[in-house]
Amino acid sequence: MTAQAEIRVVVGAGGVGKTTVAAALAVALADAGHRTLVMTFDPSRRLKDTLGIGERALADEVPVAHCGGRLHASLLDARQTFDGLIDRYAPDAAVRQRILGNRYYRHLAGSLAGILEYMAAEKLFEIVQAGSYERLVLDTPPVSQALDLLEAPERIVRFLDSGAVQFATRPWFDAAGRLKATRRMGRLGRRLEDYLDGLVGLDLLRDLVEFFTAFKPLFEGFRARAREVGSLLRRPSTCFDLVTTASEDRTHDTLFFARRLRESGLRLGSIAVNRLHPWPGSGAAGSPVLARLASAVADRERRALASVRELLGGSVPLVTLPLLAEEPVAIAGLRELAGRFEAS
Repeated sequence: MTAQAEIRVVVGAGGVGKTTVAAALAVALADAGHRTLVMTFDPSRRLKDTLGIGERALADEVPVAHCGGRLHASLLDARQTFDGLIDRYAPDAAVRQRILGNRYYRHLAGSLAGILEYMAAEKLFEIVQAGSYERLVLDTPPVSQALDLLEAPERIVRFLDSGAVQFATRPWFDAAGRLKATRRMGRLGRRLEDYLDGLVGLDLLRDLVEFFTAFKPLFEGFRARAREVGSLLRRPSTCFDLVTTASEDRTHDTLFFARRLRESGLRLGSIAVNRLHPWPGSGAAGSPVLARLASAVADRERRALASVRELLGGSVPLVTLPLLAEEPVAIAGLRELAGRFEAS
């Protein structure tokens, strides 16, 4: 892999402001003169509203207005990405049509567990290989699916090397679609086949076997790219920015994810504690009751923040971001947030 784009992967639990932080970081990188792409594979696709790009970014990488042409954005569509891989890597038109026309592929392959995360890994590999961008910012779904992204390359290698795939690609059916194991058993064989059809659905099995058989010529390419993506995520120029909030129930999740990153050989670039309430004494509270409530919230957040600092031991930069009246949905607001991020 010759491309040297620097990658920032923004991760964290749901509802902590990952997408806003990812968009702000991307705007800051573009403002610094870097040709930048921000991509999301979060199914909610909030990035399209944050940057005002709409659904058109599903089909292509689109420029973001007011960024001097240096910032582009993309929304990952797992099925569209999968189709593109088949188009690109199928050895010939016959294999391509055999896969794309398979009923199992058409109805299930785009929504299978783990496909979204693996397609994100494939898309990341494709963009880095193209070499069109100097900086990449990846916005992810909540923590559990982000962990799936980290594990997707190794998981696909294990799957392709598993006995299950070898088992599925054996010639179970003849040209007429009959099970070879039962065709010589006469009437008993037909009864057995009818029983199996009612039990598991032979049409599904035929489609499944046909899919894996047609897909077999592409296995080695998928295996090789999966290993490349694993290396890509572990490069020194790739880092993970973990977004969280200052609450005691988030502290455990934050430290768990930080530990998982390190155990996986991945670099944690920063932890951003987002949506911190203003400290008491600012005069913002309009009554003694509100002042006491603000003080209680601030004390709770201060304890949680101190706990994270103590447990990290200064090994990772800790960024604090204030609670905003509204999440920024314009470039100016994202620039202000990015400035706070860089100043921390």
